[in-house]
Amino acid sequence: MATDRSLQPLNALRLRLTAWYATTFIVILLLLGVGLFVAVRRQITQQLRHSLHAATIQLARAARIRERESVTARSAVDAVDELRIPDRALYLIDTAGRPIKPDSAPGWVRDAARHAARRGEADAEFTEGDEVFHLHAERVRLASGTPLISAAVASRVELEDQYADLIAAFAGAATIALVLVAGGGWLLARRSTEPAERTIAYMRRFMADAAHELRTPLAVLRSRAEVALQQERTPEGYIAALHAIDADSQRLAAIVDDLLTLARADAGERPVDRKRLYLDDLALDAASGARAIALSKGVSLEVEKFEEAPIEGDEALVRQLVMILLDNAVKFTPPGGQVTLEVLSDEAHAIVIVRDTGIGIPPDQIGRVFERFYRGDPARTRVPGIALRGGAGLGLSIGRWIADVHGATITIVSPPNAGTQVTVSFPRARDASELSPS
Repeated sequence: MATDRSLQPLNALRLRLTAWYATTFIVILLLLGVGLFVAVRRQITQQLRHSLHAATIQLARAARIRERESVTARSAVDAVDELRIPDRALYLIDTAGRPIKPDSAPGWVRDAARHAARRGEADAEFTEGDEVFHLHAERVRLASGTPLISAAVASRVELEDQYADLIAAFAGAATIALVLVAGGGWLLARRSTEPAERTIAYMRRFMADAAHELRTPLAVLRSRAEVALQQERTPEGYIAALHAIDADSQRLAAIVDDLLTLARADAGERPVDRKRLYLDDLALDAASGARAIALSKGVSLEVEKFEEAPIEGDEALVRQLVMILLDNAVKFTPPGGQVTLEVLSDEAHAIVIVRDTGIGIPPDQIGRVFERFYRGDPARTRVPGIALRGGAGLGLSIGRWIADVHGATITIVSPPNAGTQVTVSFPRARDASELSPS
């Protein structure tokens, strides 16, 4: 239940992100819909006007044809009866505004005709009840020279029908799009919060592991102090107790230092001072420090192949990486075993190899040795001659981070009962001769 409660803020965040996605999309749809409606309204209205204009031209052409075919000019008005244009009312009106065909016309049509007689053409809009009419009128001249006004009228109902169809289609598409956006927004919110969820889970596990690792040395430290205070001791006894307390405090300080290193690495607060250095020199220096630990365990540490290997990196971090590898090799090698160190170099890489004759790593655990606080099968600590020196399982995690920030790769090979070989390959720095201008 604690895990569920810890995820409640993330679930709430996902819902808020989804709501924001949907709201943003709705606003975009509204703006797009308004703009589209205005544009289409203007387009349809323009098309209606073009249609009315074409109707007046057809009416005028039909009137001229009718006039030429008839013996009387008056018969030209019969073109209104002969010409049939769906959903259009056609009028022939004289320049004084008197209807010729049909015999009557609404007053606003006659007014538009008189205006067209003066201006050559006219457009008008008239509302009657719930219905809106559009008119286009043009002044035309028959073959006989008689001037007439050709007018065409259409109801706005067809526009409203087109608007309704457009709105219905847009609303349907918008609804489907909104559902898809809501679903996609939820999936996107889940994907975007997954790193945070993993970070929370990682932090929770890291804190629990850190607390567990710190609790043990603290308990030992406290118990040693309590035992030392329970009864009087000789000066030698107090010295021995203080030495034991000092050893425990050093182990505790090492764990805290490792935790601090990893925390600073995760936060990007550990600066990496890059400069040209030689991996062989750093490896030899680390081997000198690790040899004392190896001798105390009865393990021999030998340096074999050693080649000059320039790299670009942080001197302290690279030395720490080599020291971690040597320390782990010595730690898991029984007395009488051997640890060897090699530094090789080719045109593109500088390579350090640490090989031991220790207990090895089971194949199913090789992929996990870089996990923080992972120390493998506890049975390995009971192998005769192996006495772990209180490691917290953080060394290889730090080593992996050091390798990553230097662009290096770490590979581990551990055949059954044949020890372990760890290889770290750094990008080789360019030689001084390559850096000088040609």
